[in-house]
Amino acid sequence: MFLEQINATGDIRKISPRDYAALADEIRAFLVTKVGEHGGHLASNLGTVELTMALHLAFDLPKDKLIFDVGHQCYTHKILTGRKDGFDTLRTLGGMSGFPKQAESETDLFDTGHSSTSVSMGMGLAKARDAAGEDYAVVSVIGDGSMTGGMAFEALNNASRMKSNFIIVLNDNDMSISHNIGGMNRAFQNLRTEPGYTRLKENVKQLLNSIPDFGSRMVSGVTRVKNSLKQLVVPDMLFEDMDLTYLGPVDGHDIRKMVSVFEDARRLNKAVVVHVVTQKGKGYKFAEEDPERFHGVGPFDPSTGKLLSAPKKTYTDHVSDMLLEMAAEDRQVVAVTAAMAYGTGLARFEEQYPYRFFDVGIAEQHAVSFAAGLAKGGLKPYVCIYSTFLQRSYDQIVHDVCLQDLPVRLLIDRAGIVGEDGETHQGMLDVGYLRTCPGITIMAPKDGRELKAMLRFSLDFGHPLAIRYPRGAAPESVSDNDEPIICGKAEILRKGRDVILFAAGSMVRPALDAADILAGKGFAPTVVNARFLKPLDEELLAALSSDHRLCAVISENCRSGGLGEAVEDLVFRRRLPLEVLNLEPEDAFIPQGKPAELRKKLKLDASDIADAVIAHGASPGAGRIRKFWERLGGRS
Repeated sequence: MFLEQINATGDIRKISPRDYAALADEIRAFLVTKVGEHGGHLASNLGTVELTMALHLAFDLPKDKLIFDVGHQCYTHKILTGRKDGFDTLRTLGGMSGFPKQAESETDLFDTGHSSTSVSMGMGLAKARDAAGEDYAVVSVIGDGSMTGGMAFEALNNASRMKSNFIIVLNDNDMSISHNIGGMNRAFQNLRTEPGYTRLKENVKQLLNSIPDFGSRMVSGVTRVKNSLKQLVVPDMLFEDMDLTYLGPVDGHDIRKMVSVFEDARRLNKAVVVHVVTQKGKGYKFAEEDPERFHGVGPFDPSTGKLLSAPKKTYTDHVSDMLLEMAAEDRQVVAVTAAMAYGTGLARFEEQYPYRFFDVGIAEQHAVSFAAGLAKGGLKPYVCIYSTFLQRSYDQIVHDVCLQDLPVRLLIDRAGIVGEDGETHQGMLDVGYLRTCPGITIMAPKDGRELKAMLRFSLDFGHPLAIRYPRGAAPESVSDNDEPIICGKAEILRKGRDVILFAAGSMVRPALDAADILAGKGFAPTVVNARFLKPLDEELLAALSSDHRLCAVISENCRSGGLGEAVEDLVFRRRLPLEVLNLEPEDAFIPQGKPAELRKKLKLDASDIADAVIAHGASPGAGRIRKFWERLGGRS
């Protein structure tokens, strides 16, 4: 009933304060229904309903600027800015994004999807406001999980120098995706659970307000007393010790209290941290009981909380199985993750080998350098990180792993096309930036069986190594071939002539299907499973160039720096008589949509591969004609 009145930004002010709780209930019911239909981020959004309502009541959007860290908790914000009808197309191709999107609303300032960025962006925006002489509030909403990212601390350190208003809302639910860990989490627990400090602050504030103005010395003296007492009650007040004003903790489900605190925060000419305590998954029983599983979820039945489709064995599941198997055999095997134990399949490893499992929080840079230390100490670290998040650790891979030639094993989950989470989550860049790192070996399995073989190969490999694999179901086997893994050696799956389909990882199956289509048109293509994206199997490609005119390269990675460019470089350096048809996607950020839809859009399905080969001018028997011409002394 109340939700029907929300059709544009600012409409929440039409709702009477006595009806805020009812509106919050309607929003939660709406979210459970819509996420149940399309999948998405549920627990994080259920936990921030009242917080988002309070932000929209306390600030004048879009004049005031609101930045969500990560952005996976922005669903209520989308509802309050007139986008509730968009939930019928949530996370679909051409539909509404599950993250903030500038193209959708002027209240979405950035296209975000990664954590620990909002304080930096917000501070920059506040400085731009001051430089332009404008007057609006800048509010960055960051979760306590994102505060484990080093970039957030860099920004806080810089924000302490602000001489104008900048508001940082710390949404504290004791979780990121997994439960939070480490010293930062303990500090927040102290703040959450120390009512004495909150009462003390209120009493001192009232005392200060009641004293007549006897001059600055009296006020500063009382302030010193307050700060000294604070140190007795809470010995390590992180934010105020950094010269950031701290307000809280505040009940993140009490709208009126939050609005009042936000209004107080806005009056201060400095950076202010408002500490808001919320419950992840609030209002939906299954998400409250298991917020980790309902952080990001596929379509499900709201009445039971069960997924609508039975999950198939994924590449991540194979990694989980193999790491447990190898850890049982070798006590040096350890696993590292960056707050993603559940998503990367390490939850069972943590359960069985708690002293060999390391969750470093949302800190991919630290994870990689930490793993370098583990490797230097004689352990065998496996660092499991999504492709899109591994980007943040590029310098550490170069400097702390490759330069030192340390056997750190990077297991790159969600490589290639990921799907409905859109541009910020597609894993299309890792090959390009990893290939620039001297000394690293990069592998990609065609199926579950080969992934397990690659993991087995990695166990005693003494140099930096990365294995990239996609999201979703893993076919057990796409070919009868079962050749042993040899470093730098590709695998011929089908021997022919004329055209080479040189495919990597998830693209091997489409390449085999494209070969069937081409065979029906008179071609006899050779299908090669690259296996190694670095180093390339140069000798195999050189040998095949004698009776093949064209090499089509097929991989789920952006073209720039990808496998296709590596093959082109090889052909140029060795002057091979081979044309290269690079079928990797053009350099662009890939939108949201189902993976199959996106592969079709990017012309990466079997029929498109076959069409591209034919359109390039390949013809049946071209390799044999060229070989005959060479025997006659002609030139190719």
